[in-house]
Amino acid sequence: MRPTFDRPFAITMWDFSWLERRWPGAGYEDWDQVLAELVDRGYDAVRIEAYPHLVAADPYRTWELLPVWNQQSWGAPSIVHVQVLPALLDFLRAAKRHGVAVALSSWFREDRDNTRMAAHTPTDFGQMWLQTLQHIDQADLLDTILYVDFCNEFPLEIWAPWLYADQLLRNAARYDLPAETLLTDVMPGIQSRASDRVVDWMRRSIEVAREVYPDLDYTYSTTTELTTWQSQDVSMLDVLEPHVWLADNDYSDYYKVIGYNYERFSTIGYDNLVRIGRQTYEENREKYDAALFRMIDTVADWSRATGKALYITECWSIVDYKDWPGLEWDWILDITARAVEYAAATGRFVGIATSNFCGPQFVGMWREIEWHQRLTSVIKNSPIDEDLRTRSLDR
Repeated sequence: MRPTFDRPFAITMWDFSWLERRWPGAGYEDWDQVLAELVDRGYDAVRIEAYPHLVAADPYRTWELLPVWNQQSWGAPSIVHVQVLPALLDFLRAAKRHGVAVALSSWFREDRDNTRMAAHTPTDFGQMWLQTLQHIDQADLLDTILYVDFCNEFPLEIWAPWLYADQLLRNAARYDLPAETLLTDVMPGIQSRASDRVVDWMRRSIEVAREVYPDLDYTYSTTTELTTWQSQDVSMLDVLEPHVWLADNDYSDYYKVIGYNYERFSTIGYDNLVRIGRQTYEENREKYDAALFRMIDTVADWSRATGKALYITECWSIVDYKDWPGLEWDWILDITARAVEYAAATGRFVGIATSNFCGPQFVGMWREIEWHQRLTSVIKNSPIDEDLRTRSLDR
């Protein structure tokens, strides 16, 4: 239920890895063990995939999920089979035993039948989430929920393809294109969160859940259009969750310079990162640090202007990284530490992550126990502005 913001949460992101990375050595085979390790590092919250589209379709079915990539260490690099319930409830029970709050989100993982495309209207979409919350409520686990993020990094096509389905069909029909036409040739451009359609989608979908569960915090996480927040209506959101990195934000050209383009099934991007990634940063450290800190200031200004608290669970250094030949962790840890300290001092964050690599599959970061403990102490002892600390009394 809605938390009081006496101090920030030290939060991490376990995305869909918590359920999809359970083969031997993948990191999440034993939830009690990995949650104990998380708490030992000082964390007290985690954001995970809740698979609301699969819960709404058939929560007890075994679903065959397709890989969203094979170059990243989040989730499975190949086909994987999952059953959402009772696994989600079992994970929530384990988190509760360890005193870990859980934020729910969804990356809308693609199954063999592409069930995620069933969300034709905001009401349909809201109903998916409502049904998921009802299962949690019936299991008497609603008190474990920190907040609900209706869609990861909305409205990127990779995570919200259902938002573009109708326009995609119109584009294909308009030009009478053959069946072998590439999807990229007809895919509409990313929709803006300032557009009437996207605002209406956010508002109406959240209303479905809020009507039944008014004491939960709801949001849509974001990573684009952060510098144009003034033009966006976020009145329907209870909290904000922007994702901020040094490598890719409106003030930084880092990925463009090194030649990283989010290649999901090719090593080219990582090859370029190995070749010149660290060197490019170190030769231009002042420039790139300034771009990162400027973006932190930007989202803090957004929070002040709207009166909405900030959570951040994906953040700070490089967007994509992993244990890999030629990729050292020390410079990533250094960037991250400075960013955490800078963000914590703003007084606007009520939940701060150290990184989106804070999981057992990222061995080079996970093993740095004292580093985690130092930063989670910084997070949990950082200030929260008065207007956010009294928020729960005003609603």
